[in-house]
Amino acid sequence: MNQPINLSVLHTATRHDSGPKHVTGTAEYIDDMAEPGGTMHAYLGLSSRAHADIVSIDFSAVKAAPGVIGVLTADDIPGENDVSPSHKHDEPIFAPGKVEFWGQPMFAVIAETRDQARRAAHLAVVEYRDLAWLPDVRSAQAGERKLVTEPLKLERGDVAAAMAAAPRRAKGSVSVGGQDHFYLEGQIAFAIPGEDEDVLVHSSTQHPSEVQLMVAQVLGVRHNAVTIQVRRMGGGFGGKETQGNLFACVAALAAKKWNRACKIRPDRDDDMQATGKRHDFVIDYDVGYDESGKILAVEANLAARSGFSSDLSGPVTDRALFHVDNTYWYPAVRVKSEPLYTNTVSNTAFRGFGGPQGVMAAERWVEDIGYALGVDPLEIRKRNFYGTDTDNVTPYHQVVKDNVIARIVDELEASSDYQARRQAIIEHNRFNSILKKGIALTPVKFGISFTATWYNQAGALVHIYKDGSIHLNHGGTEMGQGLHTKVAQVVADAFGVNLDSVKIMPTSTGKVPNTSATAASSGTDLNGMAAKTACDQLKERLVAHAAALYQAQESDCVWVQGGLQVRSEFVGFAELAASAYLNRVQLSAAGFYKTPEIHWDRATGKGNPFYYYSYGASVSEVTIDTLTGEYTVDRVDILHDVGKSLNPALDLGQIEGGFIQGMGWLTTEELVWDAKGQLRTHAPSTYKIPLASDVPPIFNVKLVDWSVNTKQTIGRSKAVGEPPFVLAISVVEALGMAVASVADYRHAPQLDTPVTPERVLMAVERMRGVRG
Repeated sequence: MNQPINLSVLHTATRHDSGPKHVTGTAEYIDDMAEPGGTMHAYLGLSSRAHADIVSIDFSAVKAAPGVIGVLTADDIPGENDVSPSHKHDEPIFAPGKVEFWGQPMFAVIAETRDQARRAAHLAVVEYRDLAWLPDVRSAQAGERKLVTEPLKLERGDVAAAMAAAPRRAKGSVSVGGQDHFYLEGQIAFAIPGEDEDVLVHSSTQHPSEVQLMVAQVLGVRHNAVTIQVRRMGGGFGGKETQGNLFACVAALAAKKWNRACKIRPDRDDDMQATGKRHDFVIDYDVGYDESGKILAVEANLAARSGFSSDLSGPVTDRALFHVDNTYWYPAVRVKSEPLYTNTVSNTAFRGFGGPQGVMAAERWVEDIGYALGVDPLEIRKRNFYGTDTDNVTPYHQVVKDNVIARIVDELEASSDYQARRQAIIEHNRFNSILKKGIALTPVKFGISFTATWYNQAGALVHIYKDGSIHLNHGGTEMGQGLHTKVAQVVADAFGVNLDSVKIMPTSTGKVPNTSATAASSGTDLNGMAAKTACDQLKERLVAHAAALYQAQESDCVWVQGGLQVRSEFVGFAELAASAYLNRVQLSAAGFYKTPEIHWDRATGKGNPFYYYSYGASVSEVTIDTLTGEYTVDRVDILHDVGKSLNPALDLGQIEGGFIQGMGWLTTEELVWDAKGQLRTHAPSTYKIPLASDVPPIFNVKLVDWSVNTKQTIGRSKAVGEPPFVLAISVVEALGMAVASVADYRHAPQLDTPVTPERVLMAVERMRGVRG
């Protein structure tokens, strides 16, 4: 285990640094940490109404329950009762007199054991006064149409004129379902009080600095009194970008109130009911096009079930608009967002951050056009790809300069034998009335950067010790994606040492301040570059020292594998470090990076919000049973662009995992609320994520081998976290073809998602009806 992993560490397939610990069960998560004596446990008391005034709460039975230390309510908060990441401050920790969704926290019970706290939390007697409630997008649109945040409009060209001149129109709507993050490690926080105002919080969060801000805000202290630490998360997917705030604050409140350590970890049922999910959308569209399938004008409204507070609904619905073009040029376009207030949990970030919902809209009207013209939708896609002249400007007025989608699609079409397989499927469907097949090839273009420009920054802190070992601290968080491994590879490569010389430290706000969330697929781009700038500073000092020591010019000093070559003299890295220490050379450096060339003006809907684009394409083949609606995904082929991969093994894993997670979102993961507003799909028994058995038996995933990022990213790589998720849309399109075959492909299938077997069956019956 302690042997060098390899010598050439960058652009090499290297295992995840915690991989062996993951599979042996020795990786330490927050619930595995040794608890100090006297550690308390907290549990939330959740509302059982979707919208109601709280008339009274009787805590008598709670306080009398075994092991109960106390109860926390809004009155116990010394600072602000708010954990909203937005400027609206509209998300209380504990409901102040009114609940706005079923499962909203009203109080927390603090007890000696978790079981005692959990049981006692159910003993509170709550009297409610019920209010009218809004469950979903359409009911919100039919009501007062209250928005949780300001909507966005993107517009370019004369939409009215282009639409009026269009020979054909595609009009309709598509409902795109939400998704629970269903991470292996649920929400959890562990707070340890310190002297004075200090508190250390171990938080399962993707955004340590935001948790630091929230805890400080709630306790009424300065940020420097709060330290947040994260070694690893058991999954995040965006669900731990803002949703961990409340749990960290509750633990910290209890820890400081009773001056004892406190941990909080909800059951899966309560976690799913109390925390936000991917936004479900209803997208209404009107698209003008010509007889060849060229799109001339697009007008669309993207409405989202945002929940009871703003959370990240503004940025998420903005991002959906940024991706409503996917890989396609629209000569005239007007798209609007509609982040609607509903009496459901406040929805939040999820892998893709609204982008997948936007791409679903684009692929829906491309599919509609293809079926209306009797043409393979792939041909419609190709005819509308961005070009390289005037037809390469996005709806947000950024010029697409790095477009490689046509080449990727052509290569995948050939390597997957798409055309021959499609013809064979059409022939199969002619002679099989029960088992129908479908195939589809869909592309993705995914902009990389935070659209909130100030988040595009990162810091790192690198120490070299006298024995040549290295400490790496950076602002990114590890949730299983391999970020720590990639940044460690960057550091090892910079110094020419083996990867086992670099020790990855837990992410801490005490080491790297003002960190951005590990999100938007930017973790390696930002933190890798920050670490490299720290290494570059150290290398300059070491070269200057070596030149002086060996009476050479700095130009005579060349970094090689294992150390520094000074003319004919090789100096090993450990020897160089020891020598530098003895000569009082500083062996610690802080690095910083900010993404260049990006700007965004939300008021005008114009700018360059993305540093570059990632591209990919996938082919999916399916079989449906027209008698039951059941189906199988038989084969998937993916070709994806990650630039010059820093670690092909990790990148392939991200692509495979992202695709399967996307497939779950689009096919099996259905969120259902009952007539009273309670989420009924709140456990593995009622909410179906993909299993190992759902992975296609033929699953070919390849990285584009000729791509090098044209931008100055770390190692000329490209982001990989979110873009592959979108590739799963090919599964929906393939299911659509299989359904459409029932009516000889004359009608667009127009499947809403998730495309469950029930929806397939109903769509088949609909096709039989239009067939006559």
